[in-house]
Amino acid sequence: MAEVLVLVDHVDGEIKKNTYEMLTAARRLGEPSAVVVGTPGTAAKLAEGLAAHGAEKVYVAESEDAVNYLSTPQVDALATLVERVSPPAVLIPAGADGREVAGRLAVRTNSGWLNDIVDISGDREATHSIFGGAFTVQARATSDTAVVSWRAGSIEIEEQAGAGTQETVELPAIDESTSAKVSNRAPIVGGDRPELTEANVVVAGGRGVGSAENFNVVETLADSLHAAVGASRAAVDSGYYPNQFQVGQTGKTVSPQLYIALGISGAIQHRAGMQTSKTIVAVNKDPEAPIFEIADFGVVGDLFSISPQLTEEVAKRSS
Repeated sequence: MAEVLVLVDHVDGEIKKNTYEMLTAARRLGEPSAVVVGTPGTAAKLAEGLAAHGAEKVYVAESEDAVNYLSTPQVDALATLVERVSPPAVLIPAGADGREVAGRLAVRTNSGWLNDIVDISGDREATHSIFGGAFTVQARATSDTAVVSWRAGSIEIEEQAGAGTQETVELPAIDESTSAKVSNRAPIVGGDRPELTEANVVVAGGRGVGSAENFNVVETLADSLHAAVGASRAAVDSGYYPNQFQVGQTGKTVSPQLYIALGISGAIQHRAGMQTSKTIVAVNKDPEAPIFEIADFGVVGDLFSISPQLTEEVAKRSS
């Protein structure tokens, strides 16, 4: 069975759940092989989780410089493996960094690039969700290898044990004159809440919250549910909440078990980033708000009255 390469998305020794989604999707195409790029010792922290989710092989591409350059180490590792194993597909996370890696890899290996994919079949026919989810289209790469940028939150993760056999990949020396080097790092200020794209519950606020000060009503409900906090583009553009928490077509894509939208109208830009959530609860004073079209439960009313009541009920059930 042909190997299908999956670029592992990881931070501080933790595997992001979109990696598990890609391993699940890779099984439709062949034998999943995870590719870990990082500093020495990184793969050892991730190997168990990768094997538990179906990785038959774990390619270890480690060096001290692996995290000091943008995209180049990942492209180098994947290009080396494409030449070695001739995979039918390479799956890469569809974030900003992933799209950079995918585009460069496609050019270097003369492969077709299928960007922002939400599903894929065994014959490599990929599904794109476009125009904010209004349409779906199918595409297929005609090259031997398809480079696939995978949108997080698109399919259910399926655990299936794999051998997890490790194999080393030597990274070539990086040409500093043609590679972007990381000059500084600063921690993301997120408190103790879960990371937005990893959270099982997300509470998001929109323009209806009214101000940055009022966003504490969103945060209070989120904290009672041990949830992540999100914001619509309108709220971010108005200065109510930092850009890193924006959910939508130009922000982050989330697919939690529960998504609570407070004061969010439901513009197509926002819906594109959260409409795959398993259960959607919307609170808005406008009964004609588009968010109610996709909500499983809708409450027409003042979020400043309803949200504290929700928080109170959650506290009662938690005590």
